[in-house]
Amino acid sequence: MAPLAPARGNAKLRVFDCCFSTDVLEEDEYKVYLGGIVAQLQDHFPDASFMVFNFREGERRSQISDILSQYDMTVMDYPRQYEGCPMLPLEMIHHFLRSSESWLSLEGQQNVLLMHCERGGWPVLAFMLADLLLYRKQYNGEQKTLEMIYKQAPKELLHLLSLLNPQPSQLRYLQYISRRNFGADWPPSDTPLVLDCLMLRALPLFEGARAAGQLYEFMVRIIQSQPTGILSFYSQLQRQKNVRHYLQEECMLVKIDVRCHVQGDVVLECIHLDEDFVREEMIFRVMFHTAFVRANILMLCRDDIDTMWDAKDQFPKDFKAEVLFVDGHAAIVPNLTSDIINEDGNEAESASPEEFLRLKRYSAMR
Repeated sequence: MAPLAPARGNAKLRVFDCCFSTDVLEEDEYKVYLGGIVAQLQDHFPDASFMVFNFREGERRSQISDILSQYDMTVMDYPRQYEGCPMLPLEMIHHFLRSSESWLSLEGQQNVLLMHCERGGWPVLAFMLADLLLYRKQYNGEQKTLEMIYKQAPKELLHLLSLLNPQPSQLRYLQYISRRNFGADWPPSDTPLVLDCLMLRALPLFEGARAAGQLYEFMVRIIQSQPTGILSFYSQLQRQKNVRHYLQEECMLVKIDVRCHVQGDVVLECIHLDEDFVREEMIFRVMFHTAFVRANILMLCRDDIDTMWDAKDQFPKDFKAEVLFVDGHAAIVPNLTSDIINEDGNEAESASPEEFLRLKRYSAMR
């Protein structure tokens, strides 16, 4: 088991070293491994009580819960991702932080907090550990803290487990945590908004676009979980919207109408479609919380978006994405076009619906 040195006051916070490896232990090997860890802990902390936070896949009872229950250790299971992002919703992060702080701060008791993840859970474990260290003020600086934790494992592990670099969205949520207002209710209330449109400036050129004579075809997908637990899934495809072709030289500024109700934790994906509308290429992904949207706009540069690991350099330094919102009680007016804004600021003539290529409905099940 690896302590996360050199964090101050971190002796009671430990991470299972199996989380830093891609090796998969067989069931019997895993039981022996955990038994050895428990023996070390009981020797090192003879009078301590232990709680384990585990990041797992699915809803089934975790294997570590079954094994550690034999040693009277409590295991709390958390998901290892939120709609494809190696993060958790803000309310769940808040629950994790309050539970951790309560456990570690109990007077008169020697409590130890252990963190574990099932295979593939390292990115969310690193993110949640950074949340905790910032919340407890054991570290300062969101990026420095996150980088320090990721350095505990081989660099290639994060690349292997996540197709996109998740750190920009993770840093956004770390800022939500570290810059919270202690004098106000937290998490803040998530006022409903309407995501009106997405403005893209200085787009990169994609391989599929080159092959198609420098044409772009865009789709925006928005995923969020409702309080009822039902997944809300929106895309241009589900609303039977069509996709506009854009010439690369026209794309100094592209406006993509969305007009979708959003509230709370939101995952926005901007996707480039191949000319046959079968193959998708992720342009970028962003996870954000509507409570922290200011003045109805979310401004993003290339350092603020999750992209494929080898794609960041394809984005010009002056790339900008602006996510524009309106009040959540505003009526959503159906719109079948996406517009090109020319360099002179005038909108190009919008094509009629018949001039668009109809897309098949995309399944929300991935």
